[in-house]
Amino acid sequence: MGKSGNVRAVVRSRRGAAISLRDKVVVITGGARGIGLATAAELRAKGAKVVLGDIDEEVVAKAAANLGCEGYPLDVTSDESFSAFLDRVDAEFGRFDVLINNAGIMPTGPFLDFSDAVITRNFEIDLLAVVRGSRLAARRMVARGSGQILNVSSVAGLVPLPGLSIYSAAKAGVIAFSEALDGELSAGGVRVLAVMPNFTKTGLIDGLQTTKMMPPIEPEGVAREIVRSIETNRDRVVIPRQSMTVLGWMVTPRFMKNLYGKYFGFDEMFLEFDETQRAKYLARVDRS
Repeated sequence: MGKSGNVRAVVRSRRGAAISLRDKVVVITGGARGIGLATAAELRAKGAKVVLGDIDEEVVAKAAANLGCEGYPLDVTSDESFSAFLDRVDAEFGRFDVLINNAGIMPTGPFLDFSDAVITRNFEIDLLAVVRGSRLAARRMVARGSGQILNVSSVAGLVPLPGLSIYSAAKAGVIAFSEALDGELSAGGVRVLAVMPNFTKTGLIDGLQTTKMMPPIEPEGVAREIVRSIETNRDRVVIPRQSMTVLGWMVTPRFMKNLYGKYFGFDEMFLEFDETQRAKYLARVDRS
């Protein structure tokens, strides 16, 4: 075995043997569409039992029926709804092994144009719901000494760009929260993982003009990496695997970021968009 093979073996031994997902019960918030739905399909192919949760009751019921799994209504901004949802999963399946906190929204535009309602809803769904779900799930998992929580963050949590101020803030919080909580719970058999997808071809980017340097990726590709993270307990995973590019951006001086932003179009990507195309998505975001 060569040097690179030895390194892979060491890393694999530290994480332990790959986890089989067959008959594991996996809960996915925001599971009716996009990354959540693609992840559910990938998990079903691995033999997992999947439960979808989504605020759109009709949509989640249809998605679950198409996949051959269960789907229940869930409002991630409500302690009562989230707790009742997990109670229902426990009652139907006896327990759940993995919670994927996937539900999210992405408000875009100038910070000064955001209403108080949109700012509150952004943090309620993108950050506080992750904290809420993690706490409710962790209490059950710690009691039995096993379980996994996977939180879907975003590259925007590492690479904040103009027009994504409140979204980037929430997603950065998810990354920090996940790492800190994993440090608390991992010794007791409960892992908390975070994945950071690049901008994905879902409703979140409707009407946006992407650039060659930051092309959107398919939800199926994100789903495969999420499942691989669960199987191997990989944490802080950037999707696609461009961690060196992201690391380079994080240590780049501000004035250089501004120059790169103007050259590659990052400075206007989330500030100027097709309002007609994006209107339907933004209406879903602002349900106040």
